[in-house]
Amino acid sequence: MPHWAWPGLATAASAATLKIGTEGGYPPWSMVDAQGKVQGFDADVGNALCQKLDMKCRFVVQAFDSLIPALEAERFDLVISGMSVTAERAKVISFSIPYATEDSSFVVPQGSPLIKADSQEALIKGLTGKSVGVQSGTTQGAFLQKYAPELKLKTYETQDQMQMDLSAGRLDATFSEVTPQSEFLDNSGKGKFAMADYVVKSSADPDILGLGIGAGINQKNTELKAKVDKALCELIQDGTLKTSSQKWFGVDLSNYQACK
Repeated sequence: MPHWAWPGLATAASAATLKIGTEGGYPPWSMVDAQGKVQGFDADVGNALCQKLDMKCRFVVQAFDSLIPALEAERFDLVISGMSVTAERAKVISFSIPYATEDSSFVVPQGSPLIKADSQEALIKGLTGKSVGVQSGTTQGAFLQKYAPELKLKTYETQDQMQMDLSAGRLDATFSEVTPQSEFLDNSGKGKFAMADYVVKSSADPDILGLGIGAGINQKNTELKAKVDKALCELIQDGTLKTSSQKWFGVDLSNYQACK
């Protein structure tokens, strides 16, 4: 049975709970603080959705590559975890409208000539035979497997693990979404690493890199999808997501085109 029931069927004292799966290790999208509370942009999105739907939020934290199987098994109602909307994923789960947009980038050691690479081809040529870190189950890993099979790909369960190996010299580069890469460069990687000037746009291969960031929904929950889509559009249009995005990223990643 699904975990949710619509608020019209619940009293204020027993409001329905929306269980949300998230990674919790992908700052600034999703992370867990010292008290065990989920923070970040996606936590804000989830909490704002729950408020719109008059429901209580309950976040379930687990590895990114286990989120879709758990959603299929109905262990929670939604996945909100910086997940790109792709055709491959849409074979097994449904997606909300893409509420945010995001590009991908390489991070390399400070001073590397690859920082000034002016094309995807130049970056891949410069990294041929070198070790590049990606997070397991991500679109970035799938993209490099297709377009750069000559690279030595190393996969990691979390961004933190990947970035620790980069800092320790066990990787030559990492490839991930721009915002977590920027977070790393603003903190532990500051002064030691830099982002390549060339950014890989999602439009480089929408089938792999996706059509934006959306909430994953079990394919059985068509009513939930309709409710979530409506609420997300309202949150985009009233500026709620813009405010949160600017808070966490310093830029507005809201996908205004999704509701037109």
